[in-house]
Amino acid sequence: MNHLKSHIAVALLVVSLFATSLAVAAEFPGYIVAPERRTTGIGKFYMGREISFVMGHQAAEWLNRPGRIQEEMPDEVVANMGLEPDHVVADIGAGSGYFSFRIAKLVPQGKVMAVDIQPEMLALIENQKREDNVTNIEGVLGAVDNPNLAPNSIDAAIMVDAYHEFDHPFEMIDGIYKALRPGGRIFFLEYRGEEASVPIRPLHKMTEEQVVKEMSVFGLEWTDTLDFLPWQHMMIFTKVE
Repeated sequence: MNHLKSHIAVALLVVSLFATSLAVAAEFPGYIVAPERRTTGIGKFYMGREISFVMGHQAAEWLNRPGRIQEEMPDEVVANMGLEPDHVVADIGAGSGYFSFRIAKLVPQGKVMAVDIQPEMLALIENQKREDNVTNIEGVLGAVDNPNLAPNSIDAAIMVDAYHEFDHPFEMIDGIYKALRPGGRIFFLEYRGEEASVPIRPLHKMTEEQVVKEMSVFGLEWTDTLDFLPWQHMMIFTKVE
């Protein structure tokens, strides 16, 4: 009888854990594809927001423009990430590696996973790695619906002017969320959609309210918003332990 009770207890525990995993799973809000509502984006909508077009690798030079130092203060951004020397950081939508190389200097015993869906961008990063003799950046070819990061493998992720271009934002954040270790953080940098004076096309900006709404799907804790940048929010979300 005791043996039977033991089996029942184990079975109930498994059912309970399975039910808990289902309860905390993110609920997909769905997409709306409505070409007739298209403005300057792709005509696909997520939680009330039209998704913008992706910037192609042909614009890589613009990503490295001299004025970006003043406009986006990249060195101050990475300094405010609070990284440890052994952290593994995913730079999602890494582009030409503008932030990846700065982050790599702060994690000499860790590494940067430079994720991009364009092989041409990853090739630019590989060329720069050879020129600068940088060994702790790893290029990752992502997909439009998958960052291709191993579960529980990163301490932080950063997206700089990238998230608004994801045509599968739910799947991408789901992949990043699963890749984060407990207590890991996501850093969003997006041009402030609340301010018409910010000289960026509307679909390439996001309001703080919209970002919080979209991250709440995953139960990510809104930890802080740093507004030291001229035109952008730097929002921080934490995967609760």
